[in-house]
Amino acid sequence: MKMNVIKRAQEVLEIEAQAIRLLKGRIGKDFSRALELILKSKGRVIVSGMGKTGIIAQKFSATLASTGTPSLFLHTAEAIHGDLGKVTAEDVVIILSNSGSTDEMRQFLPIIKRIGAPIISLTGNLKSVLAKHSDVVLDVSVKREACPLGLAPTASTTVALAMADALAVCLLEKKGFGKKDFAFFHPGGILGRRLLLKVEDIMRRGKENVIVNENKKVAQVLCLITRARAGSATVVNSQGKLTGIFTDGDLRRHLESDRDLAVRAIKEVMTKNPTVVNQEMLAAEAMRIMQEKKIDEIPVVDKFKHPVGLLDVQDLLKAGLV
Repeated sequence: MKMNVIKRAQEVLEIEAQAIRLLKGRIGKDFSRALELILKSKGRVIVSGMGKTGIIAQKFSATLASTGTPSLFLHTAEAIHGDLGKVTAEDVVIILSNSGSTDEMRQFLPIIKRIGAPIISLTGNLKSVLAKHSDVVLDVSVKREACPLGLAPTASTTVALAMADALAVCLLEKKGFGKKDFAFFHPGGILGRRLLLKVEDIMRRGKENVIVNENKKVAQVLCLITRARAGSATVVNSQGKLTGIFTDGDLRRHLESDRDLAVRAIKEVMTKNPTVVNQEMLAAEAMRIMQEKKIDEIPVVDKFKHPVGLLDVQDLLKAGLV
């Protein structure tokens, strides 16, 4: 008989969804006690597991670490071959195991108890060796696996992951962990760049930032812009204060109608009193201003309105903000 693949796939999803729904009724005092144990800990959260559940444990540990809870993954089998030295009495050990009664577990648990670290277990067997040795037990049992043989961990690993995520999310909220904290631990990601990168980190300086006196001739300014491979020049008065910006757009606007453009003073054709930003501003905020004003270059000035840099849309592209 030919299998209906679509129907079977839908059944798998329903089995796993139902298993997660049943978890809601198990969230109670034990869940709160687990959170308190972690919050009171002066050490790290050691997350242990092996096999398919071990992979879930690795993800759980990574989620904790990225959301402000110091954590490391400890493979249960490797632990009994020397890695138990990573555990201290100040740590909290969270063990994920569906059966909770493997040979490795029987050797692992007494040593953890001897070290003195409290144990939180996520297990599908409340009568297991693991459950009996745990300070807090979170029930992640399932009625059946999605696997038709009932052997491959499917619903059980999904449920373990969901319970782990619930712990991680509640922990970050209890700690007041916000977007800026998340960005701090993810400086290489888009959010990290948006929340941490300042204008001064990516603005153009020195030779890349063309600054000219407002009395300089257009032809001279164009040579400087070309030499710097820039798209604009910042214009200042005799006191060094910004008075305008001359861009490719200004050049195009005057080129056809002004035959004497090349010999005119730059102050006659520049964009006067342009929008500016300061170097302490977040680059993401500067990008928003540029998008609103529909401009590709924006001068960066200090509190005395002296230009200290230039931000070009290309710089935002390179930084991964656009």
